[in-house]
Amino acid sequence: MRLVMMGTGTFAEPTFEALLGAFGSDVVGLVTQPERDAGSKRGSTRQTGKGMANIARAAGVPVAQPESINTGEGLELLRAMQPDLLVVAAYGQILSKDVLTVPTRGTINVHASLLPKYRGAAPVAYAILGGEFQTGVTIIKVTPGLDSGDMILQEALDILHTDTTGSLEARLAEVGSSLAVEAAHKYAAGGPIEGIKQDPALVTKAPKIKKEFGLIDWTKPADSIERFVRAMQPWPTAYTFLHRPGKEPMRVIVSQTGGIHVHAAAGDLESGAGELIDFVHPGFGVRCGPAMLHDVVEITELQPAGKKKMTAEEFLRGYPIVEGLRFGPEVLT
Repeated sequence: MRLVMMGTGTFAEPTFEALLGAFGSDVVGLVTQPERDAGSKRGSTRQTGKGMANIARAAGVPVAQPESINTGEGLELLRAMQPDLLVVAAYGQILSKDVLTVPTRGTINVHASLLPKYRGAAPVAYAILGGEFQTGVTIIKVTPGLDSGDMILQEALDILHTDTTGSLEARLAEVGSSLAVEAAHKYAAGGPIEGIKQDPALVTKAPKIKKEFGLIDWTKPADSIERFVRAMQPWPTAYTFLHRPGKEPMRVIVSQTGGIHVHAAAGDLESGAGELIDFVHPGFGVRCGPAMLHDVVEITELQPAGKKKMTAEEFLRGYPIVEGLRFGPEVLT
């Protein structure tokens, strides 16, 4: 059976390496996104790994990097590889019906959620945002619908209270690699592959996360903000703006919280969400949550614009808490 891998980035790498280890010369091609410089730019928070094309070249596997696999050029490159099975992991493009007709045995996808929950481009981040205790990996048959194909294999994984999207995705990638090999062996055996239909009533979405999505809304509850900070790591990162009396707003990346949430004292409830308070020495807290229900979330690591990451203690040396100091959107309402 001729296998072609289709994927990009650190989530796909373990699957590609596992297929190479299990099937050797039967892995006859790699389709991956063109080289981008986003991961190497100074200050980038995107994860970078060995590189799919580098892994392929080291193994002597032909590489195709079309701008779009759905164009005539992309289809021509794929057809030249003559795949029996396409294995997709985080490729980054929705595959057209024409692409899906190329492999003789079909196309499977390694999806980082317990489908039908969290269909879409960012299932790991949304699982953290949603306060899930478990997520996992599902191997599905690829259909023209978004992550809607029949489920072949599925395995759950606990979400740790310290997990960021980056750390959780790395663990899920290892689960996905073993499931992908197991599924590929099923196809190599030659028999019919049965799958389980997804329940439409249980479908939730995990759409692509954009850079501006990282703005923290301090009117949300403390536990929601704590999950948000973790979910935005390593990209696009959670950020806010520091407002100081007589100064222009300054963008600040919040990279870590202490996970401490305490209700404000009754006499302090008139204070607004986003206010910095010196409630944990030598760090600080930020009021959050809806009016009259303010919690406090501890900030332990952050990065002011143009500066390196620093602890809360280091931050307070340069920006001591004074009346009127608060976090919020760039323009306060």
